[in-house]
Amino acid sequence: MRIIECVPNISEGRDKSIINSVADSVRNIIGVKLLDVDSGEATNRTVFTFVGEANLVCEAAFRLIETASRLIDMKNQKGEHPRIGATDVCPLIPISGILIEECIQLSKKLAERVGSELGIPVYLYEHAATSPQRKNLADIRKGEYEGLSEKIKLPEWKPDYGPTIFNSKSGATVIGVRDFLIAYNVNLNTTDQKLANEIAFRIREQGRAKRDSDGNILRNKNGESIKIPGTLKNVKAVGWFIKEYNQAQISINLTNFKITPPHVAFEECVKEANSHGLRVTGSEIIGLIPKEAMLIAGRYFLEKQGKSPGLPEKNLIEIAIQSLGLSDISLFEPNKKIIENVLEENVSSLNNLTVRQFVDELSTDSPAPGGGSAAALSGSIAAGLVAMVANLTVGKKGYESVFDEMKNISISAQKLKDELLLLVDEDTNAFNKLMEAIRLPKKSEEEINKRNKLIEETTLYASEVPLRTMEKSFEVLSLAKIVSEKGNKNSNSDAGVAILLSRSAIKGGAMNVEINLKELQESEQKKTIQNKMENILQKTN
Repeated sequence: MRIIECVPNISEGRDKSIINSVADSVRNIIGVKLLDVDSGEATNRTVFTFVGEANLVCEAAFRLIETASRLIDMKNQKGEHPRIGATDVCPLIPISGILIEECIQLSKKLAERVGSELGIPVYLYEHAATSPQRKNLADIRKGEYEGLSEKIKLPEWKPDYGPTIFNSKSGATVIGVRDFLIAYNVNLNTTDQKLANEIAFRIREQGRAKRDSDGNILRNKNGESIKIPGTLKNVKAVGWFIKEYNQAQISINLTNFKITPPHVAFEECVKEANSHGLRVTGSEIIGLIPKEAMLIAGRYFLEKQGKSPGLPEKNLIEIAIQSLGLSDISLFEPNKKIIENVLEENVSSLNNLTVRQFVDELSTDSPAPGGGSAAALSGSIAAGLVAMVANLTVGKKGYESVFDEMKNISISAQKLKDELLLLVDEDTNAFNKLMEAIRLPKKSEEEINKRNKLIEETTLYASEVPLRTMEKSFEVLSLAKIVSEKGNKNSNSDAGVAILLSRSAIKGGAMNVEINLKELQESEQKKTIQNKMENILQKTN
């Protein structure tokens, strides 16, 4: 899944009926999860946080903007927080399975729709900005709603989408793409806020003002203070004392966790704390965290211990929790704190069945799950065996020359294992979608055309899923051959079973591709799938 987060801010924090209506506009989109609604009376502002599949989140964002524009009249709105519209800002934030560039295109489509269908001027900001002066939200907001009627007339502030005239009821909306922000606090064994601040100044990107021997701030010829930069990029930090915990913390915002992830910030805080005679006792995540950040932390600490990082996600997450001390203050629950886990909660999946339950379900007269799901499961088991052999090789005497290669293979195999497990479900889902299309009514010519079109589309997808099983299983086969040649010789039989299972998964996937291709009309897409299937089979044999 391409998962994104959306955090729109509306200019209403007092009227509960409006806030609830806006929240319901998001809740009504199946597949999108509303995680948080945070209202402020003084600011007269509400922040919504929701996540889900990219296109569904964009639909929810549009519905939210539409509802806010209908219920909020900016002519009567007052509050402490800067704002220019009923929906003031609406950022899209990539979480997993999607690139920044893809999110930028989604933000432009959303902005175009808001402008054309709702008649609201839209500015693009951050990664989606069309000029440097529009990158910073504060620059776009300057003058706020009250100054927008004149600002919008200026050529340099012509909206990116929508009308170029002032919308007195809804104002304007700012849409864009920003990086995911992780709110992360590191706990210290002190109550001294000054010491926490000292560490914060040393690690944050902005650093601190440079001073002379008398303590005076040094300035450049423009009168700006000269900064001593901190050690970490994309990090904002401050020290504070939390009375509730009776300890000081370094409060950190990680504005791009792919550049500075939590474990790097944690280790830097440990180093700085030690230099001040302090200890880091643990840390905490405020809000949610992407799974990727937890996985790379788990791998980092395993490698630091001299162990193979190619373990299942559950194990990596547990290592990260323990190593970062995430349960130091309150229990860190992965199903409540990791975004992907929150989305997967209560989702029906074949992967949640026991082995007996899955095989029992396979043995009934229901056509799904069937051979396609079984093929994907075979490939996943093969990947698990590859990871096992690689992990059994790392750290063993006599295999030092292949340690790095085996570590990389173990990580790749774990990823393939998880991808193939997803295809166990997706093969069954694809079959069920095809059956739904076949059951559509066909009484009129319009119904017949609609049914035929959907059958063609779902049959094509039912061909693509087992093709993906073949592609992933071929990657597993390639890794299995490497570990059989270079891996721990005591695990040769395990590597051999991995080779057999991955080959079975490839050939089983091919059977499912072929049976669906027979039902498709001739097209370039059909030829492409056929060629890919034959190419994989040829390389397998």
